[in-house]
Amino acid sequence: MLKQLNETMDYIEAHLLEEEVIEQSMRQSCVSELHFKNLFFFLTGMTLKEYVRNRRLSEANYDLMNGGKVTDVALKYNYQSIDGFTRAFKNWCGFLPSEVRKQGECKVFSKLHFAVTMKGGSSMECRIVEKPAFYFVGVSKRVPMQYEGVNQEIVKLAQSITPEQRTELHRIQNMEPSEIVNVSHHSDTDFLREEGYLTHMIGVLTTEEEVGEGLEKLPMKAGTWDVFPNEGPFPFTLQNTESLSFSFTKMDSEKTDSAYSEIWIPVTRKKR
Repeated sequence: MLKQLNETMDYIEAHLLEEEVIEQSMRQSCVSELHFKNLFFFLTGMTLKEYVRNRRLSEANYDLMNGGKVTDVALKYNYQSIDGFTRAFKNWCGFLPSEVRKQGECKVFSKLHFAVTMKGGSSMECRIVEKPAFYFVGVSKRVPMQYEGVNQEIVKLAQSITPEQRTELHRIQNMEPSEIVNVSHHSDTDFLREEGYLTHMIGVLTTEEEVGEGLEKLPMKAGTWDVFPNEGPFPFTLQNTESLSFSFTKMDSEKTDSAYSEIWIPVTRKKR
């Protein structure tokens, strides 16, 4: 997976000036566009669109430092107007494009390269798991899309689980990971914007066909999953990582507001 991420970064770098570089780069990956974008955000804390914008502005800054005219640089990096470029550039580095040479300062946003350490130095590993067909079983509801902080509607959903439902979930749980998991799906905006609603389920993985009253089933086909563990502040660690993937969080009893988490993302392997 890291190899595919780096190949995508290489493609973006080689085609940075092309208007549809993000859409074109997605075709290079064996992961769905939605899962790729969510995984990228999980690893970097920014969207692909933000990454491309930052890389373009960094290169524009370099061109300006070397005597490039504001009008020419704005057009080169696909800005439709000088005003639009000026606003974006100042928001990015704090200076007007016309001030760059005078200030003598150059802000740099380097090309990303994915390795085993990412996002603030936290260890990032990946393992590949083959899973047979199974069901997510649990309780679910439509909740507002929320990128940061604790989603209170999900808290209410967790609190709504009855003792009888908890007993039933424990009984039917028969697949790894042996944890209560969170599954978010059917977003109004395909998880691309912080607006609208999504369906959130709290439950377990099982192969059981018959489940208790009041529990819902979400079927999953047999397939390959990439598993990304992470450790850090809760709840930020898992923010923006869920599409039709699933995750779980285990609080660290020895560290305040710290948690271990995993995100499981379904992928399609290329045929050789």
